[in-house]
Amino acid sequence: MKNLMNETYLKVMLSLFTPSTSKDHSERGDVPGWVMITMMTAILVAAILVVAQDALIGMFNNAMSMLSR
Repeated sequence: MKNLMNETYLKVMLSLFTPSTSKDHSERGDVPGWVMITMMTAILVAAILVVAQDALIGMFNNAMSMLSR
């Protein structure tokens, strides 16, 4: 009985810590989608920076001068 419990415990632990060998990975992720989202975000940040650069620099300098008082 003890040997059966040890064997069962070992099988359960191995099944938890070994990767699945199933070839059916229907959900692999969408790498091109993530690349597109990252690029669009970077372009959006760059466009906002071009439009509002002077105002952002002014706000930053104002905040830094308030901290140093």
